[in-house]
Amino acid sequence: EVQLVESGGGLVQAGGSLRLSCGISGFAFGDDVIGWFRQAPGKEREGVSSINTKFLSTYYAEPVKGRFTISTDKAKSTMYLQMNNLKPEDTAVYYCAASGRLLRPSQWDKSWVDYWGQGTLVTVSS
Repeated sequence: EVQLVESGGGLVQAGGSLRLSCGISGFAFGDDVIGWFRQAPGKEREGVSSINTKFLSTYYAEPVKGRFTISTDKAKSTMYLQMNNLKPEDTAVYYCAASGRLLRPSQWDKSWVDYWGQGTLVTVSS
């Protein structure tokens, strides 16, 4: 059984940083894509970033480019999202996700996700 468990959310002031973690079990870190989505109140869930677990190619949505960094630690079966220079508009529930399908990180879309974490809330105050 595949399980994804996020941690690291919380309250931070604008300009601050947070690092989200996602522990992944039961999922082989092969030629797959894993990543993050977020959902703000009243908005649709949107892709934030993704990474190919074999080639380590990455994708970032335009609003987070240059501020967020995705990474993996295969030995710990963990994925991270380092978020710097946070803005109030980054406030959302962040979900880690995994896809077992053959796709590129740039194709990161919720319709291709096979497994979801439970989400962790990030609140950025102004």
